[in-house]
Amino acid sequence: MNCVEAIDVMEDAIEGRLPPELRGSFEGHLAECGPCGTYFQQLGITRAALHGMRKPGGTSPIRDKLIDAFRDQQDREPDSK
Repeated sequence: MNCVEAIDVMEDAIEGRLPPELRGSFEGHLAECGPCGTYFQQLGITRAALHGMRKPGGTSPIRDKLIDAFRDQQDREPDSK
């Protein structure tokens, strides 16, 4: 697995949806590629922080703004597939 392929499946990996046939090559790539390993860790930290911003009875307006900004940026990035 190369960096582009690893980045393409990081969301599935973070969500626990990575297909078993990709898990070994993904984990192997992260073990060998420092930048991808760091990026994956940062995604996990960001995800945990965003989930931690929830408030009882609703979501935080700051969280909603961050998620909207993230989605807008994702929509503007070219598809690397």
